[in-house]
Amino acid sequence: MLVLLGACLVLVGLNLRTVFSSFSAVLPELTADIGLPGWAVVVLTTVPVTLLGVFAPLAPWLARRFGAERVLLGAMALLTVGLVIRPSELPGAGHLPTLLAGTAVCGAAISVCNVLLPGVVKQDFPHRLGLMGGLYTTAICASAALGAGFTYPVYALTGQWTAALWVWAVPAGVVLLLFLPLALRIPRHRVVPGKVGTAVWRSPVAWQITAFMVLQAMMSFSVFAWLAPILRERGISGGTAGLIVSTSIALQMLGSLFAPALAARCRDQRAINVVVALMTGSGFALCIFGPLGLIWAWAALLGLGQGSLTAVALTMITLRTRNGPTAARLSGMMQGVGYGVGSTGTLMVGQLHQGTGSFAAAGVLFLVVGALAAVFGYRAGISRYVGG
Repeated sequence: MLVLLGACLVLVGLNLRTVFSSFSAVLPELTADIGLPGWAVVVLTTVPVTLLGVFAPLAPWLARRFGAERVLLGAMALLTVGLVIRPSELPGAGHLPTLLAGTAVCGAAISVCNVLLPGVVKQDFPHRLGLMGGLYTTAICASAALGAGFTYPVYALTGQWTAALWVWAVPAGVVLLLFLPLALRIPRHRVVPGKVGTAVWRSPVAWQITAFMVLQAMMSFSVFAWLAPILRERGISGGTAGLIVSTSIALQMLGSLFAPALAARCRDQRAINVVVALMTGSGFALCIFGPLGLIWAWAALLGLGQGSLTAVALTMITLRTRNGPTAARLSGMMQGVGYGVGSTGTLMVGQLHQGTGSFAAAGVLFLVVGALAAVFGYRAGISRYVGG
């Protein structure tokens, strides 16, 4: 049953980023078709990330009450519903209300999955943390790559941005059906006696990891939301921009596959945290400032750095805790604060672009964010446990 559970967890991860990358892939076409106002673009790129933080603290409580696997199942059902609602049209009101509502529902569902996946891995795969961490974070990166790479071709084939967004409800629904019988068979409460979670909110180690997560989230979700528009503003066509973003995110998969295993084998993670943080910040800036002839190289640097950065940030949850309950608490804290505050990254990029008319200021911003991520990554990488 563990093999099946592991496969289902990976498949859940494979649906956790399409909502972000698919929207940005057809943003110009969507905006032109329905006259999407500037404030709505900022809201639709920021709100789902903000909701990742808002609902994150609720996930551990739901898991204790109903069981982590059943809550994951419910979150996947909610995600499927949100993906169906998002491109729909409300009679007399148009697309904007459903875009807002569907995106909000997706953000809430993804938040719960984000928090619970590391705890389930810690509890059910204690001797395979590097492997499972690499597999599910790679699946998350693959999810973003799929959204970026296939959304525009679906639009080009159908001529409808609604179809290009609706298509992502299909894989979510398939995973829901596959996971349903397994999640219902697993006992609701499986906490090992004596394994009581450690309080995390007063732990300096937990706060250092959380700060690392905040800065990682600022960069990661800004890439999902804005990299395609950045490339298109530089004169690259929609199809090519989607391919570049998809390739960059595919390289994220490579980084996220190997980074957790490397981090788990190292005595501490200071060096790897610093390197991948600097790669991500500089890669993002070079996509804005660097010579256009080398755009594939800049996107590759960004992809390898970002995939590794996301993976090692999430791996800190399992490497800095002693048991599943503590991992769930730390996951709720770092993802609640991390995504809640980290959503300001997408907001700031949108506001800077609106205020200056270009993405140049955003490039400077993420050079600074990358440097700060390296500082806090160094502190988070010191080998010790939350709670001592």
